[in-house]
Formats: sequence, C-alpha cells, structure tokens
Amino acid sequence: MQGSYLKFFVQEKTRHHGKLLYEWLLEEARRQGLPGGSVFRAVAGYGRHGQLHEAHFIELAGELPMEVVFAVSDADADRLLDTLRQAGLDLVYVRIAAEVGRVGG
Repeated sequence: MQGSYLKFFVQEKTRHHGKLLYEWLLEEARRQGLPGGSVFRAVAGYGRHGQLHEAHFIELAGELPMEVVFAVSDADADRLLDTLRQAGLDLVYVRIAAEVGRVGG
C-alpha cells in the first residue's frame, strides 16, 4: 500500500489534557484505528529554541526529545493531522510518502 510515514517531535515531559503528549498521540491514533505507532526517546537533540538536551547518567527527567512515528494510509495520516489541528496542538512533524507493507504472515 502506498501511504505516509508520519513522525512527530515532542518533548518528553509535554502534556496534553493531563497526559504525556506522546501517550496521548498513541491513544488518539489507536482510537482512530491506525494500525500501530511507536515512540522513540532521543539520546540528544535541540529544537526550534536552540537549547541542547542530552541524556546523561544522572539527568533531569523530561527534557529529552521524543519521536512518535506512524506508517499509515494517506487517509489515516490526513485524519490524524486534522485531529491534531482541531485539538490546538503546536507540533513539528515530517510526512514522507512511503510504501507500507508486511513480509510473511
């Protein structure tokens, strides 16, 4: 299937409606019937404000960038992005055309 690879960048401690934003994104995508999503914690990164955050043995919790990713149909990608806009979220994302498939099974 031709679809979209969606990647959202969020800060680890950011919340939306009382939940961690990356958890809220996964729950909303599941509620919409998207086939799956994953969250990855970065080792280091900086965003639009230019402040560098790095993982150390002893670190302040919640400061690292997180990636929330989905490989979905274009219609699912459009629907999720519309929901996020309607929710008033200010998120940086990447949308790339992708072939989505499954090997085996």
